[in-house]
Amino acid sequence: MTTRDAAPPEIDTEQMKTWRHAIHRHPELGFEEHATSALVAEQLRGWGYEVHTGIAVTGVVGVLRVGDGGGRTIGLRADMDAIPVQEMTGLPWASVIPGKMHGCGHDGHTAMLLGAARALAARVKSGQLAGNGTVVLIFQPAEELGGGGGARRMLDEGLFERFPCDAIFGMHNFPGIPVGEVHVRPGAFMASSDKVLIRFAGRGGHGGMPHMAVDPTLPAAATVLGLQTIVGRNVNPNLAAVISVGRLAAGSAYNVIGETAELELSVRTLDPEVRDLVERRIRELAEHQARAYACSSEIRYERGYPVLINAAEPTAFAVEVAQDLRR
Repeated sequence: MTTRDAAPPEIDTEQMKTWRHAIHRHPELGFEEHATSALVAEQLRGWGYEVHTGIAVTGVVGVLRVGDGGGRTIGLRADMDAIPVQEMTGLPWASVIPGKMHGCGHDGHTAMLLGAARALAARVKSGQLAGNGTVVLIFQPAEELGGGGGARRMLDEGLFERFPCDAIFGMHNFPGIPVGEVHVRPGAFMASSDKVLIRFAGRGGHGGMPHMAVDPTLPAAATVLGLQTIVGRNVNPNLAAVISVGRLAAGSAYNVIGETAELELSVRTLDPEVRDLVERRIRELAEHQARAYACSSEIRYERGYPVLINAAEPTAFAVEVAQDLRR
């Protein structure tokens, strides 16, 4: 497909703001995006898209064919779900749903893709988009659920068997990047995300008689310190990994040695082999620290999203388009 010399229709930024504010006011969690999906489907149908709903419960796919639809097929993807937090911004378009908020910008992603969908349909209708090809718009539910979430479910339900794509493009907003800039690179770009629960079990007792107890806070504390040696001494310095302890909990009173201590970790890597290495070393470290302090350990390791790896050719094309838009 190629765009002719005629100027493309203007992107209606005010309409995009209206969509975003409407979605932001009424956030929906993963696999509950019924109103958002209905809004998306209604708009796509109005612009002449072939619309498919109910994919992964609330996912929506819109198909636009140019010419005879042959040639290459390009996918454009956005997510639609909110997160379970209370909004405290006080903005005019703030969430009216208690305990739910679009805190990760998926309302913006949905509005952005709707804006692109409208512009593409207008170009086809006016004859400004020529040639043969197909555009597949993928509105994904449940990105925040992790572990693949709505993306994995859409794939399992045959997304690419029904709508094969030669390449897929998506964007994520990132606060702090100046307006008008696009940050992208080929290869690994977004880290994998894993969640780890480590529970140490000992024997409770009185704080004044520690010799009668087996204190699980000792292996927990040693593990907190030891975790950073994995990044510093086991991971190739040319690569990257992050291990963060988000929660450390033990006991219920100042003078009582509790029976258990727990750590919850966030683990992120940019290489599949490093991901495997880090998991192995975390398990080894926790198990050996437990034994060193006469405790037992339980490790629950939940792998979330894999590393995002951008293919070289589509990435170069995206960079070219972004540079053209800035000229």
